[in-house]
Amino acid sequence: MAAVAGVTPVRVLIVDDDALVRAGLAMILGGAPDVEVVGEAADGAEVAAAVRTHTPDVVLMDIRMPKLDGLAATEALRRRTDPPDVIVLTTFHADEYVLRALRAGASGFLLKDTPPAEILRAVRRVAAGEPILSPAVTRQLIAHVSDTGADGRRRRALALLGRLSDREREVAVAVGQGRSNAEISGELYMSVATVKAHVSRVLTKLEFNNRVQVALLAHDAGLT
Repeated sequence: MAAVAGVTPVRVLIVDDDALVRAGLAMILGGAPDVEVVGEAADGAEVAAAVRTHTPDVVLMDIRMPKLDGLAATEALRRRTDPPDVIVLTTFHADEYVLRALRAGASGFLLKDTPPAEILRAVRRVAAGEPILSPAVTRQLIAHVSDTGADGRRRRALALLGRLSDREREVAVAVGQGRSNAEISGELYMSVATVKAHVSRVLTKLEFNNRVQVALLAHDAGLT
């Protein structure tokens, strides 16, 4: 489908070891006027080169691949100076790998049987800077997977939160509780613009790239 005049399409890289999955996703995304599939990769080991070649805005990343899994590939991407956003793909609601990928900086996850319209909506939202995983879904996911290493994560989370001022910490906890900027504004008696500024500083100080990571950190610290 032709691109809409004056609209820069969202550039998407599809990473999955199943050729049929890649073809299906390419068909779904390629039918949208504001999305362009710029490349595909069959394994996490191919992701770095594909990103250099195609400069995608969003990467749809399979979790389980034979050579390099989606977790390792996501972590490598997030270390880049200007990394693309990552949406991880999985066949399971409850998957420890999904949580690890989210902690590594993925902006959300999609089940492989997600309806086409929702896949497109997710790509558009992530490209616009909005994580697609709500704290409610995060809590549900955490509840269904092993809690191995919880003590270590709690110590790390509390240490990271120690970088924040008291006000920034309040904002971080509110983000972890699923509050919107407007809700945080009302609860903490500050303007929405001030909330946004605090969220930005929280992300910078914690070296995070999205609110999902803040929500997970607040959970790990036992503050939600």
